[in-house]
Amino acid sequence: MTEATTAALGAHIVDDGVQFRIWAPSASGVDLVLITSRPEPTTLEMHREEGGLWSRFVPEVGADQIYSFRVHGDWDPRHGLRFNHNKLVLDPYARAISGGVDFRADIRAHRADSLDIMDENDSMGAVPMAVVVGETPPPTPIARRKPMSESVIYEMHLRGFTKLHPHVPDHLRGSYLGLADPAVIAYLQELGVTAVQLLPVHHFVSEPFIALKGLRNYWGYNTLGFFAPHAMYKAHGAYGDQIAHFKTMVSALHEAGIEVLLDVVYNHTAEGGLDGPTLSFRGLDQRSYYRMGNGFQTDYDVTGCGNSVNTANPMVRRLVLDSMRYWVEEMGIDGFRFDLATTMFRDGEHHVVQDHELRRLINEDPTFKDVKLIAEPWDIGPFGYQVGHFGPGWSEWNDKFRDHIRDFWRGHSGGVNELATRLAGSADLFDRPGRGPEATVNYVTAHDGFTMRDLVSYDVKHNQANGESNRDGTDNNRSWNHGWEGETDDPRINALRRRQVLNFQATQLLAVGTPMIVAGDEFGRTQEGNNNAYCQDSPISWVSWDISDEWLAVREKVRSLIRLRSEHKVLRSDRYRYHQEVVDAEGQSLERIDLTWIDRDGNLMSPNAWGDASRQLLAMYVSDADSAFLIWFNAAADDMEVSLPEARKGRSFDVVWTSADESELLQGPYAPRQMIRVPSRSVVVLKAEVATSFAQLRAWQDEATESLKLGDA
Repeated sequence: MTEATTAALGAHIVDDGVQFRIWAPSASGVDLVLITSRPEPTTLEMHREEGGLWSRFVPEVGADQIYSFRVHGDWDPRHGLRFNHNKLVLDPYARAISGGVDFRADIRAHRADSLDIMDENDSMGAVPMAVVVGETPPPTPIARRKPMSESVIYEMHLRGFTKLHPHVPDHLRGSYLGLADPAVIAYLQELGVTAVQLLPVHHFVSEPFIALKGLRNYWGYNTLGFFAPHAMYKAHGAYGDQIAHFKTMVSALHEAGIEVLLDVVYNHTAEGGLDGPTLSFRGLDQRSYYRMGNGFQTDYDVTGCGNSVNTANPMVRRLVLDSMRYWVEEMGIDGFRFDLATTMFRDGEHHVVQDHELRRLINEDPTFKDVKLIAEPWDIGPFGYQVGHFGPGWSEWNDKFRDHIRDFWRGHSGGVNELATRLAGSADLFDRPGRGPEATVNYVTAHDGFTMRDLVSYDVKHNQANGESNRDGTDNNRSWNHGWEGETDDPRINALRRRQVLNFQATQLLAVGTPMIVAGDEFGRTQEGNNNAYCQDSPISWVSWDISDEWLAVREKVRSLIRLRSEHKVLRSDRYRYHQEVVDAEGQSLERIDLTWIDRDGNLMSPNAWGDASRQLLAMYVSDADSAFLIWFNAAADDMEVSLPEARKGRSFDVVWTSADESELLQGPYAPRQMIRVPSRSVVVLKAEVATSFAQLRAWQDEATESLKLGDA
């Protein structure tokens, strides 16, 4: 390996000073700019090294030193060169970032009236700068990282989750330390989730068109620094204290047994397209850091955000890998969800490549051995939709699960064929060599789109607050307002909406795979019909903890179902089931099947039943050597009389969970072949009493035979 691939990049405290090193392969010169107590910054010429590196050791400086760079080189837009030493550029390896972006200032490399003419105004004071940070101990490690089959992921916005929390001290709300508050940790533990998946906490900035409307990028999918925790989320303190605060948060979650996953955006950066600001990468070497088209004259954008990070370049791949390692080794995180992951695995011709070098390096790196890797398996470029293709070791967001489950519960599914496929772990997409059900992340809602309450309360989006005349956000919501658009005082509609939320939660929690819950969906968080709240750092997006008794009851049912899933391995299978016989510890048959599908007569689904496009009722029977469950899914508007299966599937059946009101059905125990009523639009979970050994099975059978003889007598 060359020096360019091994030398430490960024700012590192060594001996009695700091070693600065940056990669700018096409530059003719690089200046280090230090902010000191003097009226003017100190500018130091950096030294060129092999492989496009530039370095400078500065004695007698240390932690909290603010710095940036000026890069010299050709201004030749026709060949993709846009060097402009008048613009400060941020260190891509900055561990901490200070300051914001003034979009009113001259922060573009080009003039406002022409992309091809260099702007000669200085950007000092209008752009963020890097902060030198010292080494600090990593946070408390998690005692055990759970496999995906045991995981329940809780997607949350770090700021929004605690901004209104009544038990978090006011000065800590919306911060890393706010999420570390004992009241918040206790809530997560009581709910039963095993991992929090944080919307982006890499340091990000707003887009110009948002900022100039007086709004702010709230979600954070506009990264400026891949190593720096977002500075706005620190509660107080000095320039680099966000690092210590982040580690405190991770320690608190780990000590409670909760993993920390980061939603990361390695597919594009905050600089946007050619008309965007020059903040870091574009000023260092546009042609290396970004995918370019049309002979380097345009960005090749497959993200919809103006640019695409060029992971075809070895040093850019190294940037991604170094960032990932840093967050695992130094910051203690347990996994990543990769935004628009397909972009990361495009080659030098921008083609999607399944055996991409970056994926190989990630897969082979021992740092990530038990770290969760979750792909959003698409981008907007050619062949960008790659659901099912990320291979062993990866999990993927399953949008087919999302779309079909929404359709099923609103009565638009066209039968139950696909419902069974999605409940069984989407084997049509993911059952490939080296992969199991851990590959599918099952979700109905995410940060992007309606909340679950809004999904059952609005037929159309209501995004007027975003300032884009309601044109932004998807129109393909697959939602149903149940007879009234928006909030209503009608108790019948509200009761049905709460029930449907429970149906959605039950479906994603009981399906084979890893469920993902969006924070607040368990108690009816609403965004007032906004399905694209990316720019709403406001009560529209913040989690309200003023929860009605009716929604508290929903939360309790969700909590109890998570607990049921945790207690019974059969409800969280780590393998695909294909109607296989269940055997006991000695390998003897228990005369039942691991997974099968039951019709309303208590029998196996027939070909005619599978072909019935009007069917809205299906039962899933799951079994292992220790337990068995029969789960009814009824999306019909009417109650359904059904027969329970024969005795081989259960000696008796008890209702252990339902989305319906408790008064609508008896708890049991029910006998085999007994008729029961499955309430309309509900999920009913029955636990079957089953033999756990061949000897017990035979004893039960002998007992039943003896009872029949006595009856005949």
